[in-house]
Amino acid sequence: MKIYNKLVRDLIPQVIANSGRQFSAHWASKEQFPKLLEEKLMEEVNEYLEDKNLEELADVLEVLVALAGTLGYAEEELFEKRKQKKEERGGFSEGIVLEKTWE
Repeated sequence: MKIYNKLVRDLIPQVIANSGRQFSAHWASKEQFPKLLEEKLMEEVNEYLEDKNLEELADVLEVLVALAGTLGYAEEELFEKRKQKKEERGGFSEGIVLEKTWE
């Protein structure tokens, strides 16, 4: 027996059942869900930092979309806000490092 006690993707119970294995699971309460998503975000970011691949980036993105949902925002709103901020302040593609400012 392996114990996980962590948030998993919605179809994982079906995948496990289809493999012939047994499992136990439950739905997170409304109060637990944001914290579990934050823990999952850290897990996925760490996996990305270790493996540095598109699959792990997609996992990070999926968790961010779910977190936005817990705050009452639709996926489209998250991406629209991203677009708006990019238009107003730019993205991060150029690698600019701000060293200091002064008056």
